[in-house]
Amino acid sequence: MSAAEEVVAEGHQAVEAVPKRAMTLGTGTSLVVLAALIIMPVFVKNFIIFQMTMLLIYGLAVLALNILTGGSGQFSLGQSAFYAVGAYTTAVLMEHFNVNYALTLPIAGIVCFGFGFLFGQPALRLSGVYLALATFALATTVPQLLKLGYFEHWTGGVQGLVVTKPDAPFGLSIPQDMWLYYFTLVVTIAIYIASVNLLRSRSGRAFMAIRDNEIAASAMGVDVALYKTLAFGVSAGITGVAGGLGAIAVQFVAPDGYTITLAISLFLGMVVGGVGWLPGSFVGAAFIIFVPNMAESISKGLSGAVFGVLLFLVIYLVPNGAREVLKLAARRRA
Repeated sequence: MSAAEEVVAEGHQAVEAVPKRAMTLGTGTSLVVLAALIIMPVFVKNFIIFQMTMLLIYGLAVLALNILTGGSGQFSLGQSAFYAVGAYTTAVLMEHFNVNYALTLPIAGIVCFGFGFLFGQPALRLSGVYLALATFALATTVPQLLKLGYFEHWTGGVQGLVVTKPDAPFGLSIPQDMWLYYFTLVVTIAIYIASVNLLRSRSGRAFMAIRDNEIAASAMGVDVALYKTLAFGVSAGITGVAGGLGAIAVQFVAPDGYTITLAISLFLGMVVGGVGWLPGSFVGAAFIIFVPNMAESISKGLSGAVFGVLLFLVIYLVPNGAREVLKLAARRRA
């Protein structure tokens, strides 16, 4: 076998190395989880419904990062910038142009897709820690741009912009929080299914080939530049939809709500949930939402230290994320 054939063979193995079921839960488990999510709002208070809505929203943002990092192997610390652009797109369209909240989400996704695709072009020359630093710069720049007086008429500047929470349509007597939860759940399920199908498609296999061996992928005929920028665009688009949903749920957007802290939290959620495992995105989102509250309940003065200890324990005990816990449970059953 020639050297070129060996490279092609290696790239083929890299693509096939990830089983189709590895990125999802089983059908039975998925149905049980879905049933629990549908029934849950009936038995809990509005605050819990709000927290679960935010869990789904952050889960979408972490899932988007998982497609970029777990799918194509590109690291990003700039997801908060795309989240902010999506949030402000929705807020401006709703408050200044009276666009229906549901219609603002695809617009936010398209805007962020374009933003991410264009950012991915110059980022093609970067990889690893240098790409992470470039996206870090993006995350620190966008909140400052949103404060500029030039955009203040639209964004509200430092003061931010209040977003009206929508009522249930067709005169349904459903509380606003519950309706928004179900609306978010439907959007989340649709994007989750689309993401799974994307990673199982030819484009997804190209992503994973680039992740595993960029040279082998190029030898196989994969347009590395196109698929790397496409991965950035798709990730940014999904994050933009999550940002739009977040703006509607929180009813407020302000530059200080989309700092680098949010980007790091999303990256942390991906690591805790398991890089490359899409269901783990929502486990990671639950971690970044509920564990800080747990740490504060243990010690208000040292909540940061308690959170750090809990995070260290999680990383130490399950270094491969929540997916490893599922594997251990499956082995015990066997």
